[in-house]
Amino acid sequence: MMSNVELAGLLDTLCPMFVLVDRDGRIQRVGPTVQKLRPDTPMRGKAFLDVFELVRPRKVTTLSALLSLAGAKLHLKLHDRQRTALKGLVAPLPNDMGAVVNLSFGISILDAVRDYALTSADFSGTDLAIELLYLVEAKSAAMEASRSLNLRLQGAMLAAEEQAYTDMLTGLKNRRAMDVVLGHLVSGNGPFALMHLDLDYFKSVNDRFGHAAGDYVLKQAARIMMEETRADDTVARVGGDEFVIMFKGLVDEAVLSAIAIRLIERLQHPISFEGSTCCISASIGTALSTQFHSPKPAEILNAADQALYEAKRKGRSRHCLFSSLAHKAMPPQ
Repeated sequence: MMSNVELAGLLDTLCPMFVLVDRDGRIQRVGPTVQKLRPDTPMRGKAFLDVFELVRPRKVTTLSALLSLAGAKLHLKLHDRQRTALKGLVAPLPNDMGAVVNLSFGISILDAVRDYALTSADFSGTDLAIELLYLVEAKSAAMEASRSLNLRLQGAMLAAEEQAYTDMLTGLKNRRAMDVVLGHLVSGNGPFALMHLDLDYFKSVNDRFGHAAGDYVLKQAARIMMEETRADDTVARVGGDEFVIMFKGLVDEAVLSAIAIRLIERLQHPISFEGSTCCISASIGTALSTQFHSPKPAEILNAADQALYEAKRKGRSRHCLFSSLAHKAMPPQ
């Protein structure tokens, strides 16, 4: 006849989550995985029902009552603070030697693996829990890879979209972006102003000092425009030396004139480039959405163009506000 020691050794291999109890209901041996749940609390010698709480069925207080549940599924918890949920099955031993209670985690296996750092070695080699763990790990890896890929794709799309609306030389918005913003301002029916700025004498910079100098001047001009406008304003480079500034919610002529004067004064300061001095200025025309009953993008752009042409006609380096009484001639192309 097999001794309890031999039986326990066999159970260690076949079902490492077993509990071997004697005829009095005291624990004689527990499997290595069960003991791993409470490594600092030896279970041997303790009453089974002092260590494990029978959740279903509840009215079991003796070993005989427990043995009567042979073949039935048990729901148990450990009595202490971390009440790990367990499932069990009772198998009585012959000759009134006690019983073997085989335990499992059921659906709480993922929590148990996390809480007790369990590995495949803590389960029987034929336990389906191993396959479940592999599937969960594979699913987690696949989901993480998918999430990472989605983030990269989203980042790439945002970067591509930003690039599509950005002037690569100056970092300002480009004409495409200007069209979008202007369309939103018009459809929003809120007041706004559109300022069209053209750099005077910029062609002579390119002719005298080369395109590298011209590019540098454009970058400095862009920086000045950004510094003289608000975060809610939109500054766009719409041509070689042409810029459009849109002021959302601002139609005060005195404020806009003050901004234009500061821009002109700052852009008139000589710009040094590789030992050369580059001199430019700016002519500016401004149109207000409130000057039109129902402004259209093309209409307000045309109005700002007319105001800009008037500024150039009057000698450049100045600002003009569009007036419906102004002449309708457009600058030569």
